[in-house]
Amino acid sequence: MSEPLPSAGARRVALALDALRHGWLVQVAGGDVLLPAETGFAAGVTAPRMLISAARAVTLKLANQREAAVPEAPVLIRAAEPFDLETARAVADPALDLAHPMKGPFAAQHIDDLEAARTAMELARLAGILPAFLVEPEVHGATQGEVQAVSPADLAEWKDTRRLAIASRAHLPVAAAENAEIVAFRALDDLREHVALVIGTQDGDRPPLVRLHSECLTGDILGSLKCDCGPQLDAALRAMANEAQTGGWGVLLYLRQEGRGIGLVNKLRAYRLQDLGYDTVDANNRLGLPTEARDFPVAARMLDLLGVRAIRLMTNNPAKVSALQGVGVEVIERVPHQLPPNPHNARYLDTKRDRTGHLL
Repeated sequence: MSEPLPSAGARRVALALDALRHGWLVQVAGGDVLLPAETGFAAGVTAPRMLISAARAVTLKLANQREAAVPEAPVLIRAAEPFDLETARAVADPALDLAHPMKGPFAAQHIDDLEAARTAMELARLAGILPAFLVEPEVHGATQGEVQAVSPADLAEWKDTRRLAIASRAHLPVAAAENAEIVAFRALDDLREHVALVIGTQDGDRPPLVRLHSECLTGDILGSLKCDCGPQLDAALRAMANEAQTGGWGVLLYLRQEGRGIGLVNKLRAYRLQDLGYDTVDANNRLGLPTEARDFPVAARMLDLLGVRAIRLMTNNPAKVSALQGVGVEVIERVPHQLPPNPHNARYLDTKRDRTGHLL
């Protein structure tokens, strides 16, 4: 299938993500103008309403005010007084819950376009910011022409994996295996550059040993003991090197989706909440973010571009097997990939076992 031509819709998403990171105004599907609560700035800005995620609404005891027929819908709230940036950030950021314990009372209002509201939440996650917006803010000096317009259809175009292509490849001897090749993938209008490391000689008739590894700066580079990412990465490379020595081969997909897709800053916010006693699932939810937001269609596209049709997947997560199968990857075997815990990540691993279905 040929790659799509550059898309005006995908370009609008790229501009919207940039706008959200800079604290600028966006408008989804011609609806209300939105200002990101975390990054927004302007002297004296106020807004009559806020849009927050379903998960954050649960934390704020607003779950009973969500759209009755759609329990996971974002929530549009109004307070007795307009929201300024300080109060909006207190609503959005759980790190401020102790400093601002009294919030509300809030009244929920009907959301006319739920698809647009969900799109706003997803754009915030992709931008790596907290999913909360001032709605129709009064921003002095801003004009309608400064608002970045975007739509759910634009986001679908931006996420179209056919836009991902191989950008470059080179021989890359690594500590685990000298016979390795690195392949870089890039899509127009997306700053994330994913890579694959192919270890051994590629053999189209023999399914490779494959590991999907989502970027983890703290674990992979800094040696964090709070997770098992670094040891899992090293063990996967060693396993693939052993596979290559017996005539097989392996593929490590290194996906640029830090924190299971919530971004580095939000992952560190979740770490801080974990230090207060929340597990990894509850920490994400208090931030208003999903527990799982990784982009498995991107992994499927990378495998397709490498000519890989069937794989032996190294994972302890049956949901990952199902997700890949759901996007057309033939997983002929799940290969367990378990490492011993340490005192700092034991609870994290227990949570993966008990709350996200990992076989540990």
